[in-house]
Amino acid sequence: MSDSKFFCSFQFEQQSSILAKIILMKSLRFLLLVSIFFFEIAFAQVSLASWNIKDFGQSKSEEEIAFISETLKDFDIVAIQEVVAGPGGAKAVALLADALNRSGAKWDYAISNPTQSSPYRSERYAFLWKPSVVKLKKKAFLEQNYVKEIDREPFVAEFEYNKQSFFVFSMHALPKSKQPEKDLKYFKFFPKIYSEERLIFLGDFNLPSSHSVFNPLKSMLYLPIMENQKTSLRTKCIQGDCLASEYDHIFLKPSEIQVLDCGVIHFYLSFDDLKTARKISDHIPVWMRFSLN
Repeated sequence: MSDSKFFCSFQFEQQSSILAKIILMKSLRFLLLVSIFFFEIAFAQVSLASWNIKDFGQSKSEEEIAFISETLKDFDIVAIQEVVAGPGGAKAVALLADALNRSGAKWDYAISNPTQSSPYRSERYAFLWKPSVVKLKKKAFLEQNYVKEIDREPFVAEFEYNKQSFFVFSMHALPKSKQPEKDLKYFKFFPKIYSEERLIFLGDFNLPSSHSVFNPLKSMLYLPIMENQKTSLRTKCIQGDCLASEYDHIFLKPSEIQVLDCGVIHFYLSFDDLKTARKISDHIPVWMRFSLN
């Protein structure tokens, strides 16, 4: 596996080692444990995707929304960043939810109010989920603890799966030229505020996960599920490399949330050129499949 999936690779190598030891023991009891293990891996899991969909609600055609729906339909939870603040943003999310509902499963959605930032930076966020898999425990909300310090405050949802809850923080940080670390440094306070909860931090952070601003999170054992994985699209491929920067991430605590698999979706390969692909977005989705410890 590539370096970009080091955390997921570790999970699978660890599981493979355990399975090898179990299979070697020719005991009916241990064979039963193997069966239980595979049952849990197959069924006791949730899939989640995060995607910055550029200017969502400003200029997306019916065909483009259908393509986005087709890309996301197999996940259980979807977090979207960069929904436009005007009425077009809410309409686009509703159209996406409708397209997903026509894909074979029922979907619910929540859209945030515009973030409390300057008018030209204000945006919305959205969550979409399958209620047959997870339950939204209470209304999703824009985090208010550092609303004056964070330019685009994160959108937070508490979900329940198999009677266990977890919080998802979705955020679109400032552009790299505007020093997104000024906003991201406040993430280190949320584990204390939500000290009894499982937390997932995700979104377009406009910085690589190796940046020092994430060190406080890492010191609390909140780790990125991937490293060295570029997620923003170039305007033109260079020797077959169409991705530019490591901007989109998912951070979590492995002792509380076990990652079973993770990756990115190279949706741009479905198009003849990057110019057409970038009409969908200038970022690719990141995703994971996980269980709760």
